[in-house]
Amino acid sequence: MRTALTIAGSDSSGGAGIQADIKTMISNGVYAMSAITALTAQNTTGVTGIMEVSPEFLGEQIDNIFTDIRPDAVKIGMVSSGNLIVEIAKKLKEYDAKNIVVDPVMVATSGAKLISDDAIATLKEYLLPMATVLTPNIPEAEVLSGMSIKSEEDMIAAARVISEKYHCAVLCKGGHQLNDANDLLYRDGSFRWFHGKRIDNPNTHGTGCTLSSAIASNLAKGFDLDASVERAKRYISGALAAMLDLGKGSGPMNHGFAIVGEFMKEYGQEAFAQDSEENASENSGEV
Repeated sequence: MRTALTIAGSDSSGGAGIQADIKTMISNGVYAMSAITALTAQNTTGVTGIMEVSPEFLGEQIDNIFTDIRPDAVKIGMVSSGNLIVEIAKKLKEYDAKNIVVDPVMVATSGAKLISDDAIATLKEYLLPMATVLTPNIPEAEVLSGMSIKSEEDMIAAARVISEKYHCAVLCKGGHQLNDANDLLYRDGSFRWFHGKRIDNPNTHGTGCTLSSAIASNLAKGFDLDASVERAKRYISGALAAMLDLGKGSGPMNHGFAIVGEFMKEYGQEAFAQDSEENASENSGEV
């Protein structure tokens, strides 16, 4: 079985971060492991608290993973501290990690910055050049490219700047009222559009985490980058189309929408009939 590691923060409500990554990796057929950068107290309405781990403890988590069950791919999510970013880069270089997917979580959908300018500078210097592919949304692509993105042509130009600067592939995600559901993959001087269907579902918590984890999962399984992106987009479309509705805010997706089997069944008439039949058979010899 192929393996994947997520390096990210914990989401106590289960819709994003480590929890979304693990659900996605399992659903995409790989063994999931995690190195947690921070604990968060949050739900579908917002975040109320964050507690970061120390760089030393994060490094120890990564050491224990790579020296025992080596990951075939690594996904990196939100890391808000420059010291943690440096530690991650040091460990990934030490273990010569492959198939590194970086979701450069820097800007919220509202446009608010989620990490400091110093941490962004550290991210650019140490971690982005190690990536196989970056998966910025429109505001993040604007930060990384230093450009304003208002059109498809702007997306292409910004992705080119980012790709050439950090020597990696760039998946510039649509949305934010621009080219909704259509993503642009740029690498080696050429680009490809991945068109998606707009799904009218307000519960989109964790979509960025989920997409990047699905890409990492497919890279771990040996798919090339184009196929990994295509499969990841199909997966996230299915998770959104399942129309899970939990929580009072922007709720999570149904990461397990495609999982079928005996242990996914709810207790209903079919299960009741089966249990009754089994009980009758077991008790048939009693006086």
